[in-house]
Amino acid sequence: MLFGIPLLSLIIWLPIMVGIAVFATGGDRNAPLARWIALVGSILGLMVAIPLYTGFDATASAMQFVEHRAWIERFNINYHLGVDGISMPLILLNCFITPLVVIAGWKVIQDRVAQYMGAFLIMSGIVNGVFSSLDAILFYVFWEASLIPMFLIIGIWGGPNRVYAAIKFFLYTLLGSLLMLIAFIYLYQASGGSFSIEDYHQLPIAFTPQILIFIAFLLAFAVKVPMWPVHTWLPDAHVEAPTGGSVLLAAILLKLGGYGFLRFSMPITPDASQYLSGMMIALSLIAVVYIGLIALMQVDMKKLIAYSSVAHMGFVTLGFFLFNAYGVEGAMVQMISHGFISAAMFLCVGVLYDRLHSRQIADYGGVVNKMPIFAAFFMLFAMANAGLPGTSGFVGEFMVIMGAVKVNFWYAFLAATTLIFGAAYTLWMYKRVIFGAVANPAVEKLEDISRREFALLAILAITVLWIGVYPYPLTEVMHTTVENLLVHVSQSKL
Repeated sequence: MLFGIPLLSLIIWLPIMVGIAVFATGGDRNAPLARWIALVGSILGLMVAIPLYTGFDATASAMQFVEHRAWIERFNINYHLGVDGISMPLILLNCFITPLVVIAGWKVIQDRVAQYMGAFLIMSGIVNGVFSSLDAILFYVFWEASLIPMFLIIGIWGGPNRVYAAIKFFLYTLLGSLLMLIAFIYLYQASGGSFSIEDYHQLPIAFTPQILIFIAFLLAFAVKVPMWPVHTWLPDAHVEAPTGGSVLLAAILLKLGGYGFLRFSMPITPDASQYLSGMMIALSLIAVVYIGLIALMQVDMKKLIAYSSVAHMGFVTLGFFLFNAYGVEGAMVQMISHGFISAAMFLCVGVLYDRLHSRQIADYGGVVNKMPIFAAFFMLFAMANAGLPGTSGFVGEFMVIMGAVKVNFWYAFLAATTLIFGAAYTLWMYKRVIFGAVANPAVEKLEDISRREFALLAILAITVLWIGVYPYPLTEVMHTTVENLLVHVSQSKL
C-alpha cells in the first residue's frame, strides 16, 4: 500500500483493464482510437509503477507494498502480493518497455490493430502479476496466463511459419510449467497446507526431495530463460514474431525464468542448488561459448540476435549459481541491461524490415549512405551488445566475471569469451549491413528514421548509456535483498 492505494494491484489490473477497453474499440475502422487508448494506458502503467522505486526502502530485505486478501479459503489460496529488490526492478523494466512496444507498432500494424495493442497491455499486467505474486497458485495462474497473449501475437501477426513457432513456444513452456505445479502441490502438503512462497523459504526439506523439487523448477525456468539445450524454441519464435513481439519476448518474458531461480529454486532448495551448481554453471558456460559460436553462423539478423540472447542469458544463470554478491547482482544487472539492449536491437532490425521486408544480412550493405542517423544508433546498440565499457552491456558481464574469478579462474575465462564472440558476431553483422558500397538497388531507396523511430531509439540509447556510466541506482535497490538471499542459501547443510 502507498497512501492507502493498493499500488501493486493497480500496476497489475490497470494495463489489463485498458487492454480490454482497447479490444472494445472494435474493428480497424477505430484503429486510431485503439492506438491512443493503448499509448495512454501504457504510459499510465509506467507512471503508476514509478512510486515503487521512489517509495522503496533499499535497506530492508522484507517484502514491501504488501497486499494480502483471502481468495480461495478452502485451500488457503490468497491474493498475496509484494515486491523486494529482485522483483521491483523487473516490474519497472516491464512497464518501461510496454509504451515503446505500442509506439513501435503505431504504423506498422494495420490489421486487427485493437487486438494487437490490447494483447500487449494485457501481457504487461500479467507479467507484473508474475513478478509480484507471493502465493504459489496466484504465481502459477499469472505464469500460465502470460503464454496466451504471446501465443496470439506470434500466431496472428507473425511471419510465414508463425503457427509452427507459436505452437512450439506454447508446448515447450507449458510442459515445463506442469512439473512446477507438481512441486507446488508437494510444498503445499509439506508446509501443512500453505501456498505462501515466503513460508516455503523457511520450510525444512530433506535433501532428496530438494533435488526433485529443484529439477521440477529447473525444467520450468530453464525453458523460459532459455538455457541450453531447451533453447530451440526461441530462434523460431523471434524470427516469426512481429517486431513488438520480439521486443517483449527478449526484454521481458526471458526474465521470468531468471526471476524464478531467485524466487524459488535458490531459497526453497538451497542444498540442492549448491549441490547441482556445477551442472548449472556448465550449462551456462555452454550457452555462453557454444551458442556464441552458433550466432556467428547466422544469415538472418533476427536469428542472430535471438542466439545472442541465449548467450547473454547464460551469463545470468552463471551469475546466480556462483553464490556471491558480485555474481548474483551482476546477473540481475545483466537481466535489466539485456532488456534494454535486446529491445533496441530488435527495433533496429524492425526499422530495416519495415522498409525492405527482409531480415537477410546479404540483402543489405551500405545502409549508412542512406540512413546515417539510424546507423549511429545501431552502432551504439551493437557496441552495447558486445559489452563495450560505458554501456549497460559491460556492467553486468563485468560483475559476473568478477564473481566467477572468486570461485574458479576457468569459469571466468570461459565467461569472458563472450566479449570476444559477442563482438565478433555483432560487429560482423553490423559491418555487412551498414558499411560498404550500396549493392542492392532497394537499399538505394531507403529513407532515414522518422521522428517516431528516432524518439524510440533515443530513449533506449539514453537508458543504455545511463546504466553503463552510473549503475548505482540499480544496484543499490537490489543489494540488501541479494545479501539476504545469499545468507539464507549459505545456511544450508552442505
